[in-house]
Amino acid sequence: MSTAEKLPAPRRTEGGDFGRRAYLRVSSHNGGMNGPGFTPTQLAARAAYLLRGNDLGTMTTAAPKLYPHMWSWDAAFVAVGLAPLSVERAVMELDTLLSAQWRNGMIPHIVFANGVDGYFPGPARWECRRLAADAPAGPDTSGITQPPVHAIAVQRILDHSRRHGRSTRATAAEFLDRRWPDLMRWHRWLANARDTKHNGRITLYHGWESGMDNSPRWDRAYENVVPGDLPAYERADIQLVDPTERPSDREYDRYLWLVEQMRRCGYDDFQLASTMSFAVEDVFVTAIFALANEVLAGIGEDCRMPRADVRELYEWADYFRAGVIATTDPRTGAARDYDVRLGRWITTETLAMFAPLLCGGLPRDGERSLLRLFEGPRFCGHPDLRYALPPSTSPVSKDFRSREYWRGPVWPVMSWLFSWVFARRGWAERSFMLRAEGLRQASDGSFAEYYEPFTGEPLGSMQQSWTAASVLDWLG
Repeated sequence: MSTAEKLPAPRRTEGGDFGRRAYLRVSSHNGGMNGPGFTPTQLAARAAYLLRGNDLGTMTTAAPKLYPHMWSWDAAFVAVGLAPLSVERAVMELDTLLSAQWRNGMIPHIVFANGVDGYFPGPARWECRRLAADAPAGPDTSGITQPPVHAIAVQRILDHSRRHGRSTRATAAEFLDRRWPDLMRWHRWLANARDTKHNGRITLYHGWESGMDNSPRWDRAYENVVPGDLPAYERADIQLVDPTERPSDREYDRYLWLVEQMRRCGYDDFQLASTMSFAVEDVFVTAIFALANEVLAGIGEDCRMPRADVRELYEWADYFRAGVIATTDPRTGAARDYDVRLGRWITTETLAMFAPLLCGGLPRDGERSLLRLFEGPRFCGHPDLRYALPPSTSPVSKDFRSREYWRGPVWPVMSWLFSWVFARRGWAERSFMLRAEGLRQASDGSFAEYYEPFTGEPLGSMQQSWTAASVLDWLG
C-alpha cells in the first residue's frame, strides 16, 4: 500500500504560496510521508501500541522514563488520541485528571502515579497535601497548573462517541453530565484567580505553567528570580536526555526557588499574586483559554447544559479574546506577553506571537499579516526547515537554539493544535498542510517529544504519549 493512500489531494484554496510550497515538499517525499518510514496503517498501529504501553490503568504516563506521571495538558491531548481507539478509555483519562482537581477549581499540572519514582521534583518537594488548604485529599499533585486545553479533548470525545452505538454515546453523555460542574469550576478559577489585573489575560507564577518551560519568552522574567537557600537536589531529566537539550542547572535553581516561594505561602492564590518573584501575563495560555471557553460553550449549547453557564462561558471567551488582541502589534498582528513584575512587554519571536490565530478577534488585515508571518521565512516557510511546521522559536531569532527544548525545536503537539484550530476556523488547506507535514515528520515511528527543525532528528524523550495521540487523531 502506498504511504499516500490515506492523504487526500490538497485543495488550492486560501493557502497561497505556503500551501503550494508545502505541497511540493509533501509530494516529493514518498507520497507525502518521510522517506522509508511507516505507512499510515503501520504508524497508527504503533501509536496505539505506544499509548497502550504507557497506560498505567487509569492514567497514561506522558513518557515512560522521563515523565512517568500524568501531566495536565498532556492528559487532554492523550484523551484526544485515545478517543478514536476507545471513547470509554478517553473518558477514564479525563476522569482521573479531574479527580485530582483542587477544591478551588485548579487542575494541577502533575498528578503523581502511586509508587512511581524517577521524576524530580516529586511529591516530597511539592508537599501540597500538607501545605495547601485546597489540595485534594486523594492523589499527590503539584501546586501549579497548565494550559486549559481540556475542552478540546471533551469535544473530540463527543465527536467520536457519535460514530458509535448507544452505549458509547451514553458513556460520553454521562461523563459530560457528571463532570460539567468540575469543568465550570476549572474555567471559573482561571477567570477569577488568574486574571489578577482584570484586563482579560491569565497570569502565571512559574514558566512551567505555560507548558513552554525555558522559552525565550521568560528569560527576562527569570532574571528577576534570585534563589535563596535551596535544599540539595539531584535532577533526573539529564540522566535520561542529552543535557544540552534541557534547561541549565542555573535555570533549575530558579524553577525550584519559585516552588519554594509557593510552599512558603501555602499555594494560596491571594498570596501568590503579591509574593511571587515571577509573574507574567501569558498571551498564549490566554488565547487557549478564550478558545476553550468558546468550545465548552458550544458543547453546553448542544448538550443543554445550564444556560447561565453557557452565557458565562461565551462572556469569558469574548473578554479574554479581547485581552489577547489588546497586546497585538497593529502592523503584524503579533501578540505579546507582559511581565507584571518588571512592568514591560515581552516581544520575543516564539509561537506565542500567533496566539490570535488560536482565539480569533484580529481585524481582517491584521489576521492576514499574522498568517503571512506564520507561513513565511521567519517560521513555517523558512527555507532550511526539514518540514514546513512551526518551530517553537523563530529560526532567525537571536534566541533560537535548534536542539534546546522550547528554544527552537518543532513540537508535534503544537503542530496538531494549530492544525485543529485552522480546521475549526475553516482554513482547510492550511490545516491539511500542517497535518501532512506532521505525519511526514512522525513517520519514523519514534514519536519523539520534539524534533530538530533543520534535520528532522527526533529529540527529547522518545515514545511521548501526546505525540502518538496527535498522530492518531490526524489519522482518524
